[in-house]
Amino acid sequence: MPETSISTPVKQLATVIVPVSDQDRALDFYVEQLGFEKRLDVPMGGESNMRWIEVAPPGAATTVAIVPPREGEATGIETRIAFSCEDIDATHAELSARGVDVDDVVRMGDPVPPMFFLRDIDANRLLIVQLS
Repeated sequence: MPETSISTPVKQLATVIVPVSDQDRALDFYVEQLGFEKRLDVPMGGESNMRWIEVAPPGAATTVAIVPPREGEATGIETRIAFSCEDIDATHAELSARGVDVDDVVRMGDPVPPMFFLRDIDANRLLIVQLS
């Protein structure tokens, strides 16, 4: 692990945020199609129809917040979020069978692990990468 010359009070990546147009549909996608668990679903701010919702793969430390886009922000983004799996081909086949919009598995050769992209219901692009 690289050493740094300064310390930080920051300890881990907690939450990444993905903008979605319909939180209920997005929650259904992440829970029912991807198999994530709902970790949090609470009112957000003073608006009764806005919620802060967090989902995550079972056992994961980092969560994904699926929230309405901010003013001027779009959905259908390149999230730059990568999730890991143990068997890329089995994961691809299972998610495809569940109706998830998946791209083909890409194999670039060592040291790059095999991977594929998928899209949620708002066309936000997420990456699945096989662990070594």
